[in-house]
Amino acid sequence: MNIILLGPPGAGKGTQAGRLEQDRGMVQLSTGDMLRAAVAARSPVGLEAKAVMDAGDLVSDELVTGILSDRLDGEDVKQGFILDGYPRTAGQAEALERLLAEKGMSLHHVIELSVDEDALVDRITGRFSCASCGAGYHDRYKQPAVAETCDVCSSTNFKRRPDDNEETVRNRLLEYRAKTAPIIPYYEAKGIVSRIDGMAPIAEVEASIECILDGG
Repeated sequence: MNIILLGPPGAGKGTQAGRLEQDRGMVQLSTGDMLRAAVAARSPVGLEAKAVMDAGDLVSDELVTGILSDRLDGEDVKQGFILDGYPRTAGQAEALERLLAEKGMSLHHVIELSVDEDALVDRITGRFSCASCGAGYHDRYKQPAVAETCDVCSSTNFKRRPDDNEETVRNRLLEYRAKTAPIIPYYEAKGIVSRIDGMAPIAEVEASIECILDGG
């Protein structure tokens, strides 16, 4: 099963992708991760991408598609993949379709985690984590059992991401809409877009995704 998982930052894409990897053996393919891996591996397309980045330029669609092409040849991808961060334009979506056709592969579902933006801002801006073990908390929804003491490791040091503020989060939501809007109609025309409530409890979101993948 090959899918694109869409949703703005904080919608829970990473959590759900991790569950699909664990439960179904699928592989999450993040554009950034693939690019860094290709550069580190010094593959031909990775070296080309490195030269572009070293010159301060943006990596072209052709290079990104080439990096994805190499990654899709990996044995681990045969159980299915979850695309994250690509495609972001109708042109990229068309390039992806050609690439998959060349490899005898296809895209089965595009799943968007729909969110209430005000609620999502509240979810993101209130989160914090233990600086020692990384356990996650929230100002309103998940405080430590003992004030200012981590439930997991008893550390009293906590941290917040500097970009978890309202202005930055709303800008990221605007950016998501701008980048995602062009590809939704492309896939809607193919009848493979599904939307689920990304604000539902994690287990419910997971069950909804499983239902879509199992044809329910």
